[in-house]
Amino acid sequence: MAAQCVTKVELTIACTNLLDKDVGSKSDPLCVLLQNTSGQQWYEVDRTERVKNSLNPKFAKKFLIDYYFELVQKLKFGIYDIDNKTYDLSDDDFLGELECTLGQIVSSRTLTKPLVLKNGKPAGKGSITITAEEVKDNRVVVLEIEARKLDNKDFFGKSDPYLEFHKQTGDGNWVMVHRTEVIKNNLNPVWKPFKISLNSLCYSDMDKSIKVECYDYDSDGSHDLIGSFQTTMSKLKEASRSSPVEFECINEKKRQKKKNYKNSGIVSVKHCEIIIECTFLDYIMGGCQLNFTVGIDFTGSNGDPRSPDSLHYLSPNGVNEYLTAIWSVGMVVQDYDTDKMFPAFGFGAQIPPSFQVSHEFPINFNPSNPFCSGIQGIVDAYRACLPQVKLYGPTNFSPIINHVARFAAAATQQQTASQYFILLIITDGVITDLDQTRAAIVNASKLPMSIIIVGVGGADFDAMEFLDGDDGVLRSPSGEPAVRDIVQFVPFRKFQNSPKEALAQCVLAEVPQQVVNYFSTYKLQPPKNAAA
Repeated sequence: MAAQCVTKVELTIACTNLLDKDVGSKSDPLCVLLQNTSGQQWYEVDRTERVKNSLNPKFAKKFLIDYYFELVQKLKFGIYDIDNKTYDLSDDDFLGELECTLGQIVSSRTLTKPLVLKNGKPAGKGSITITAEEVKDNRVVVLEIEARKLDNKDFFGKSDPYLEFHKQTGDGNWVMVHRTEVIKNNLNPVWKPFKISLNSLCYSDMDKSIKVECYDYDSDGSHDLIGSFQTTMSKLKEASRSSPVEFECINEKKRQKKKNYKNSGIVSVKHCEIIIECTFLDYIMGGCQLNFTVGIDFTGSNGDPRSPDSLHYLSPNGVNEYLTAIWSVGMVVQDYDTDKMFPAFGFGAQIPPSFQVSHEFPINFNPSNPFCSGIQGIVDAYRACLPQVKLYGPTNFSPIINHVARFAAAATQQQTASQYFILLIITDGVITDLDQTRAAIVNASKLPMSIIIVGVGGADFDAMEFLDGDDGVLRSPSGEPAVRDIVQFVPFRKFQNSPKEALAQCVLAEVPQQVVNYFSTYKLQPPKNAAA
């Protein structure tokens, strides 16, 4: 699954204190950018210009790169002293390199690191500074539209009107960019206000034609055209509540048939405003931290960890589906957390010393400090914890969801978009406290958090699919709906034969949109913006 909207990031490079390889003058450096696909293959993306006689170059040429949150994108910046005309760099002096990920760069916005030689030793005092900026037009149009005296197309009752907006591509074709809701049985409809990006509506060009069509909805799919008109953003922008911009809806077929045809109704734009919306990277580069917590299912249905058919059985090379899921998702998320300290909990086991059942125990058995250092720290704690606990039951999700929700609720006190919480629950799927979990998720949907559930093993995951609100809004037992869909569920078996990045790609692809939806709904600004 590809991301719907590719974000482009521009990287600006500068170096200081480069090694001096030229006798009688200074080095003439150039920076080359290499990217790593999933294997070990590095390929060249682009290179900057060569700066003459400088050990502290600021390169004018910028690198443009596609950014995907759900991937670990490995980059290598190589600095070379260019002394000849050949394109090949192997005959030029190497001044040092930096290997890092695009996630590290965007989460610090400006990254300064020492350059190292091929053997990993420092390249003198040389350092490189990479600054990231998102290339974007984050203007969004907010429109409020109504109509009156539309033609009646229905034999029984009145028309059921809706609007469609189209923009014109370079080759003259029209593409639909927005459809309003249908308003039943009404010739004077008032549609709900809606938002659409300026780029989607008209390629951000104020004078580009926008075609608006008004249809009468029919449940059999044969919608009838009531009428249409063309306009531009320049014209729409003039609208205000005291003086709306109005258009006659014209039906060409009808106009040709009827002598005294005037129009098929009036569409009235009451409000049109261009606003700036923050993107996911605005929040990340503005100082928002993603906090990553893991919840691991230690219930009896997993099978005895010492038995090779158990889901917790560690293969001879020390892995299982639980660990693979932790690695896959954790490797991506860790770049967005400065302290790299991750709380990890187990549930559904009897734990030492008294072997009472616990539904939220730290897997390092340290309740006052449940944090593990890095993703490796979670893996080590899991391996150490496994022989010490007795797998038991029931499978209760709500204690861990509520645990993370308490921290997310505390973070909302800061009144800025400073923290967002991602909870990864890995489970064999047989959930016991479905009602409490539904209530916990509905509560969490009002907080800065997302929940990822990875189902391991071959169980029936119907309950999990139910929690993932893609098919409809999840409701708590009392009937309260979730204010946003925050649960993403995937069965691990779907990825058994895929490359290791595929799982993270699938479960994390929705996170950027969830982050943006939360912070924009509550009108929270990135901390660095708020301070400015």
